[in-house]
Amino acid sequence: MKIKGLLIFLGMLGACNSAVVEQQGGQRRLITAGGTITEIVYELGFGDQIIATDITSTYPKTMQELPSIGYRNQIKAEGILALGPDLLLAETGYLSDEVLTQLTATGLEIHLFDKPKNVSETYQLIHSLAKYLDVPDIGNQLSEMLKADMDKLEAFTAGFSVRPSMAFVMARGQETVFLAGEDTFADELIRLAGAQSTGKGFKDFIPLTPESLVSMDPEYLLFFDSGIASLGGKEGLKKIRGLESTSAFQKDRILAYDGLYLSGFGPRVGKAAYEIAKTISGS
Repeated sequence: MKIKGLLIFLGMLGACNSAVVEQQGGQRRLITAGGTITEIVYELGFGDQIIATDITSTYPKTMQELPSIGYRNQIKAEGILALGPDLLLAETGYLSDEVLTQLTATGLEIHLFDKPKNVSETYQLIHSLAKYLDVPDIGNQLSEMLKADMDKLEAFTAGFSVRPSMAFVMARGQETVFLAGEDTFADELIRLAGAQSTGKGFKDFIPLTPESLVSMDPEYLLFFDSGIASLGGKEGLKKIRGLESTSAFQKDRILAYDGLYLSGFGPRVGKAAYEIAKTISGS
C-alpha cells in the first residue's frame, strides 16, 4: 500500500477512532512494540489502554491475548493502522525505516525509546516513559522497586567467595546455536548474578563450535527456555556437539528462563539476576 493509500485509509478510520476514545473516557489507544516497553507501560498503569503488541511482549500474560502486530521486519504499516491506534511506542530500530516513514506520513503519534542494555539504562527508560506518559510519580515508585531488588541482589552476591563460570547459549534448533560474548545482555546479567561469563575476547554472538565449548568448560549453562524447547528439551542438548563434555552438562547445571525475563532488562531484571544468583549459590 502506498503512502497516499495509507492516508485515505487513516481518514476512513478517523470517525471510528474518535468514538472509541470518547467511549473510553478520553483514554488513548496504544500499540507497543518491544517487550521491555510493553512491560514498563503496563507497570506504569496503562495496561488497559494497550490494544496490540508485538511477539516479544510476553509479560504480563494478558498482553499475549491482545492482537499481535508481528515481529521486526514482518511488521507492516497497514496492520498497525487497521487497529486504529492513537499512539505507537516502540524500541528504537525495531520497526523498519519504510514502515516508520509510512506511519509518520499518516500523522500517527510515534515515540521511540532505546532498549536497555544495563540497569542504569533500565532506570533511564522507566523515567523517560513515565515522563512521556505524564506519570512521573508512578515512574519513581517503579524505580524504587527496582532499586530494592538491586540492593537485595548486591547484598546477596557480596557474600560469594568464588564466581562460577557461566556461558549463555542461544539456540534456535540444532543448526542455529550461538554463544554470547561481551557487550551483550547475557554478559551483563551473568555479572550481576555473581558469576563470570566465559564469552570473553569477542563481542555480540558468535556461532558455537564444539572446540570453543570444550575449552571454556563452563560450570553453568544458561538458556532461554524456548531455546531448549527448540532442541527437544534437555535430552536434545546432546545434539549440540561438545556440550556433553562440559562440567555444566555432567553436573546437570543447566539453567533456563523466559526470554524476556532474561534479556529485556526491564523492571524485573533484579529479580532475574537474583534468581540465577540463588541457584548458583546452592541456596
